[in-house]
Amino acid sequence: MPDLYEDMLDTFSPKNNPAFEFCEAEYFLALRNGEIVGRVAAIINNRANNTWNQKVVRFGWIDFIDDKEVSRALIDTVKAWGKERGMNELQGPLGFTDMDAEGALIEGFDQLSTIATIYNYPYYPEHFEALGMEKAVDWVEKKIYIPEAIPEKHARISKIIQERYNLHIRKLKSRKEVEENNLGRRIFELINEAYAPLFGYSRMTDRQIDNYVNMYIPLLDLRMVTLIENENNEIVCVGISMSSLSRAMQKAKGKLFPFGWFHLAKALKWKHDKVLDLLLVAVRPDYQGKGVNALLFTDLIPIYQQMGFEYAESNPELEINEKVQSQWQYFKTEQHKRRRCYKANI
Repeated sequence: MPDLYEDMLDTFSPKNNPAFEFCEAEYFLALRNGEIVGRVAAIINNRANNTWNQKVVRFGWIDFIDDKEVSRALIDTVKAWGKERGMNELQGPLGFTDMDAEGALIEGFDQLSTIATIYNYPYYPEHFEALGMEKAVDWVEKKIYIPEAIPEKHARISKIIQERYNLHIRKLKSRKEVEENNLGRRIFELINEAYAPLFGYSRMTDRQIDNYVNMYIPLLDLRMVTLIENENNEIVCVGISMSSLSRAMQKAKGKLFPFGWFHLAKALKWKHDKVLDLLLVAVRPDYQGKGVNALLFTDLIPIYQQMGFEYAESNPELEINEKVQSQWQYFKTEQHKRRRCYKANI
């Protein structure tokens, strides 16, 4: 599934990508006889390095033909670029931040990727391992099948949690409501809190948040956005999902024009896929481990049923994040993909 060409230009542009406030990057092509045979981005996220007290250079958007001379040249170039700037460790595939696609696919090559992930051929991990890289961390992805009815235990926990912590569900009625109540910013500020302990995470800046609000909010079907608030009307949990755009992206072939926009609009507005993407679920740290997720999906499951979805794609979840993994215990699930971030000393 190709990335949208316009999005990639914005991502790689210091003018358009707010991550350049704290990142530096260089892009390299591998050429053989004048033909492009590989590419890679070398990235230093200074904010993440300061947060985690590390000196890491990241490699991302890496592609190469099945030739170890090419993959070695790309990785050695990133290592040298990072070493010149004082880095002592290589990690990847990673993007500028957690909002970019990350991790090389190592299981599930016969599965369709989501718009938040990347696809690579089976020989990629073989190359990384041949280059002496080892596992830094894995993400797993699951199919979560939409049940015919809300699981009994799930419903019971949801009711208990709602009463115990005096929580209520908030549904968004319009984008005007989102704008007037500054809900977009409040949602991403919650994500900053919830994701702070996760591997390599760096807090989003105000400019990044504004960028993501403007980028994503207009695309969402607000029926599939649920907020959980406490008695002070503070957002303590958010779940954002949308109809899968994977097949529409394939048809668009990486371009919005002249006809790519039609396939995307159709999938969003007129004839959605039977698959939905769970773009993100975030719970405020002081409410984590208390079952708040149960209340979230008690609201969303009937909506998914009404809309005719068959299953949801979880998108990458850290294998070691037990809190996230446990939220699916009452559902029928299938782990069908795994992604890996590799590391190596420089």
